[in-house]
Amino acid sequence: MNTKLTELYQQILLDIGEDPQRNGLLDTPQRAAKAMRFLTQGYEQQLDDIVNDAVFDSDTDEMVIVQNIELYSMCEHHMLPFIGQCHIAYLPRGKVLGLSKFARIVDMYARRLQIQENLTKQIAEAVQQVTGAAGVAVIVEAKHMCMMMRGVEKQNSKMKSSVMLGTFRKDVKTRNEFLMLLGR
Repeated sequence: MNTKLTELYQQILLDIGEDPQRNGLLDTPQRAAKAMRFLTQGYEQQLDDIVNDAVFDSDTDEMVIVQNIELYSMCEHHMLPFIGQCHIAYLPRGKVLGLSKFARIVDMYARRLQIQENLTKQIAEAVQQVTGAAGVAVIVEAKHMCMMMRGVEKQNSKMKSSVMLGTFRKDVKTRNEFLMLLGR
């Protein structure tokens, strides 16, 4: 375990006026450090390792959609969670990606301090890079604790962001087909 991170959480407890020796807090710095390592494990991952050669030959050129991929991230401004779903579509050009790899790509980028706009773009560009698709579309919908728990405290707010690459950007019919199939 990272002792420096544990020490920093101990200091945070002291700085907010808590007693780190209180019964309920005795192991909190270690648990918090372990949780933070897990929540930011995307920094230790690489796209090639995540994909692990799970790109397969295919003669399909029709739209493939992977919908409702859960995501958990933390905003880089307040280090509070945002939680939501990611929808990914692509138009294969001779290669398809193993289904579980979409979720792994989402997790790799989500498990970093992020803003949703950048997360959406990183996912789209990664799918484009590994598949060589004619087009990629990504929509992320998330609730941000930094807006719900503090500041304006708007409990029902949800942010939606999208990135359209290739054919999805150039061809409105393709983009509309994606949105219709998502039920948007």
